Amino acid sequence: MKPVFVLNGPNLNLLGLREPAIYGTATLKDVAARCHAHAATLGLAVDFRQSNHEGELVSWVHEARDGACGIAINAGAYTHTSVALHDALKAADLPSVELHLSNVHKREAFRHHSFLAPAVTGVICGFGVESYVLALSALHSLVSANKKG
Repeated sequence: MKPVFVLNGPNLNLLGLREPAIYGTATLKDVAARCHAHAATLGLAVDFRQSNHEGELVSWVHEARDGACGIAINAGAYTHTSVALHDALKAADLPSVELHLSNVHKREAFRHHSFLAPAVTGVICGFGVESYVLALSALHSLVSANKKG
């Protein structure tokens, strides 16, 4: 089976250091390990990536169209600004989940709007690292349903 792409946007490389009261103390390496472990229990493979560059994230979404069975994306600040990622996710035509560590709806007003939400299957936010686990579980269900139908 093709892997699930778990894509991470700007500043997520600073997890564990950047605003731990909001984002927690787990590092991105910790998050990747948790994703790989949970995916293994589901029978999924994970391709875990991070970039601070919007164009690279767009290219990875394009790559996922043929190279992945689904996409979990924490686009960070690009969630609130990127029409390019919106368009790429729509074009990928894959099961996809937007996720966030924090509850963006309890934060600054500019974080309440997502350009990605209309282009993905679902959105998960506010559960810390568990948001990634929930996204992988959701993708597993979506991918399994697609194989049966």
